[in-house]
Amino acid sequence: MASPSSNSHSEHTRDEAVLARLGYKQEFRREFTPLEVFGVAFSIVGLLPSIASVLFNAMPNGGPLAMVWGWLFACAFIMCIGLAMAELASAAPTSGGLYYWTYSLASPRCRNFLSWIVGYSNTIASIAAFASVDWACAIQITAAVSIASNQVYVTTNGQIYGIFAALVLSHAVLVSLGTQILARLQRLYILLNVCLCFIVIIALPIATPSEFRNSASYALGDFTNLDGWPSGFAFILSLLAPLWTIGGYDSSVHMSEEASNATTAIPWAIIGSIAISAALGWGINVSLVFCMGSDLEGILSSPIGQPMAQIFYNSFGQKGALALWSLVIVAHYTGTPVNTVWLDALLALAIGLLAFVSTQAINAIFTLVVTSSYISYITPIATRFAFKNDFKPGPFNLGKFSFPVAAIAVSWMVFMNMVFFFPTTPQTTAQEMNYTVVVLGGFMSLAVFWYYCPVYGGVHWFNGPVSNLMSAEKGQDDESASEKTGKGRGVDVLIVDA
Repeated sequence: MASPSSNSHSEHTRDEAVLARLGYKQEFRREFTPLEVFGVAFSIVGLLPSIASVLFNAMPNGGPLAMVWGWLFACAFIMCIGLAMAELASAAPTSGGLYYWTYSLASPRCRNFLSWIVGYSNTIASIAAFASVDWACAIQITAAVSIASNQVYVTTNGQIYGIFAALVLSHAVLVSLGTQILARLQRLYILLNVCLCFIVIIALPIATPSEFRNSASYALGDFTNLDGWPSGFAFILSLLAPLWTIGGYDSSVHMSEEASNATTAIPWAIIGSIAISAALGWGINVSLVFCMGSDLEGILSSPIGQPMAQIFYNSFGQKGALALWSLVIVAHYTGTPVNTVWLDALLALAIGLLAFVSTQAINAIFTLVVTSSYISYITPIATRFAFKNDFKPGPFNLGKFSFPVAAIAVSWMVFMNMVFFFPTTPQTTAQEMNYTVVVLGGFMSLAVFWYYCPVYGGVHWFNGPVSNLMSAEKGQDDESASEKTGKGRGVDVLIVDA
C-alpha cells in the first residue's frame, strides 16, 4: 500500500505535469487539500452573513415568496454557471483561470482584447466584493450596538464608514498572511458557518414568540411589493439576494496552483460550494419567513438598520440576539480571504465613499459585484463555443450537456446584468439612482481606453498570458553548467518542494 506521502508526491507530480502542458512551471506551494479548496469558495459565500447583508433587497421585492421560491429559482441558474465554469477549471486548472481560458479559447484576432476585458472586469469584481462584504459587516456591527442599546443608538454614515475602513485594512493584513495559515483557516470557517446556519434553521422557530410566527400560506405564498415596480420585475430584482450571496465560487479557481489534484478538486469545490450553499440558504430563508411576522415595513425601517438583526431581536430578545449576532459578525470577519492586494483595499475605500451620497448609492456595490463578475464569467464560457479551438475536457465534463448548460448560463447572466442596471424604484433622483452603471461603466471605459490608447495602450504591447517554461528551461541549463563548474544552486527550478 502506498504511503500518504507517496500519494501526495504522485498528486503533485500530476499537477505539475498538467500545468506544464498549459505552458507554466510550478511556482506556488500546493498547501490546499480538496476540503480546504472547497472552504475557500464556501468562505467567500459566507452564507448566513451574506443572506443578512442583502435581505433588504428580497423583502420589499416579493417578501416571503421571493425569499423562498426566488432563492430556489436563482440557484438553478447559478448551478448552470458553476457547471460551465467547472468544466473549464478541470480542463485548465491555472490560477489565471478566467483570463487564461479566454485567451486560449478565443480567436487570435480578438483574444488579447477579450482577455484584457476579463482581467479588468474580474479586478473590479474583486474590489467590489471586498467593499461590499466589509460594508455589510460594518452595518452588522452597528446593528449589534443598536441591539445592545435597546434600539436607542442610531448610527451615522461617517461612523459606518469609519468601521468599514477599519475592516478593509484589517482584511488586507489578513490576506497578506502565508498560504498555509489561510489554508488552515478554511476548516475553522466551514465549521463556524455550518453551525451558524443550523442554529438559525433549528433555534429560530423554537424561540420565536407566537405573535411573530407566520402561517404556511403566508410564509410560502405571500408576495409583498413595497418598492413600486410591477410584481414580475420586482421578483426579478429580488434575485440579487441569492446571486450576490452565492457568488465568488471562481475564487477556488484562483487557488488552482496551490491545490492538490487540481483537475478534480477545483471543479468539485465550485459545484460543492454552490450546492451546499443553495440547500442551507434555502433552509435559512424558510426559517426566516415563518418567524419574521408580517410587518415587513416595520422590519425594514427598524432603528437597528438590519432586517435579519431585527428578526433575531424579535425572536431571541436582546441578549440572545446580541449573542447570535456577534457570531454572525465573527463569521464575516474571519471568513473573507479575498485574494487581493493593498491597491484593492485603497480602491475599496474609495468605493465606500458612495455612502456619503445616499443609501441607494452605496447599496449599488452589491449589484456591482454581480454585474462585473458576470462579464468575466460570460466571456470564457462563450468563447469556448463561439470560436474554433482545441478545447480538451478534463476529468470533470458534462459531455453532450456542455453546450445547453453553457447557453443557459450565458443567457441568464446577460439578462440579469441588464436588469441590475435599473434603479431600486421606478421614480428616482440623482442621489437615489443605481450607481452600478456609473462605477462599472466608468471603470470598463477606462480599461478600453487604456487598451486602445495611442502609443502607450495595451494594443501595442499586451500579449496575454506568457509561458514561463522557457525561463525555467534556461534556468535548468544554467544549473547544469553551474554543476559542471562546481557552482550548483542547490534548488530545482522546475519542481517546487511541496
